[in-house]
Amino acid sequence: MAIEVKNLCFSYPGSPVTAVENVSFTIEKGERVAIIGQNGAGNSTTVKIIDNIYKPTSGTILVDGIDTKDKTTAEIAPHVGYVFQNPNDQIFNDDVTKEIEYVLRYWKLSEEEIVRRRDEALDITGIRDFIHTHPFDIPLPIRKFLTVAVVLAVGPDYVILDEPTAGLDPKERIRIRNLISQISMDRIVILATHVVSDVEYIAKEIIMLKNGQLVSQLRPGQLLQQMKGKVFEVCVAEDQVEEMQRKYLVGNIRKDE
Repeated sequence: MAIEVKNLCFSYPGSPVTAVENVSFTIEKGERVAIIGQNGAGNSTTVKIIDNIYKPTSGTILVDGIDTKDKTTAEIAPHVGYVFQNPNDQIFNDDVTKEIEYVLRYWKLSEEEIVRRRDEALDITGIRDFIHTHPFDIPLPIRKFLTVAVVLAVGPDYVILDEPTAGLDPKERIRIRNLISQISMDRIVILATHVVSDVEYIAKEIIMLKNGQLVSQLRPGQLLQQMKGKVFEVCVAEDQVEEMQRKYLVGNIRKDE
């Protein structure tokens, strides 16, 4: 069981810029993978190609040996589930229960199987209290959990989460990290993110992109080893901060009381 990305290239129609350029990597069974890079690095574009939302300009995506270019997005959905960064882009029913059950009823599964899958997804995501609520009447964090529940009910072997912690407060970020750890026990989870703090808690492997190109595919420990002697934490006086920013690339500033 694996996703193979081979010489992937993608350009948006009418754009002279190549968003993803000659990217190749493999994601194998048992992995929790983060695809990271700054905004515009190609993270979200790459995972949308894996889910078949976009078709590659060139190159190949194989999901368990299935070439996605020969399939529709609906045909890939039972294998690869995609959770959008903005849940509002994914929700279109007027009831939480209907939202989770929609695809299952479209597939004409038995009522018993629909209820089993729905209830399991509700319990995993912890949103049972909202089952008869309109999705747009519930808070953004709960809507995010709802879209995860929809994907889990479908039952794919691969779950892609695009910027899963965007717009969440610290408490909800912890909750969704725990959820990701839970669902990755029997699925391959792929995160597209630029939030490094999410990666250190969740990912077992990190695929790093820059300007649409693959920089590395490493375990967190290997990546930290590469950064040894190149990244430092220093304590300076407040009036020295501006000078440090002029002289060095500063990734994060924290004010100590």
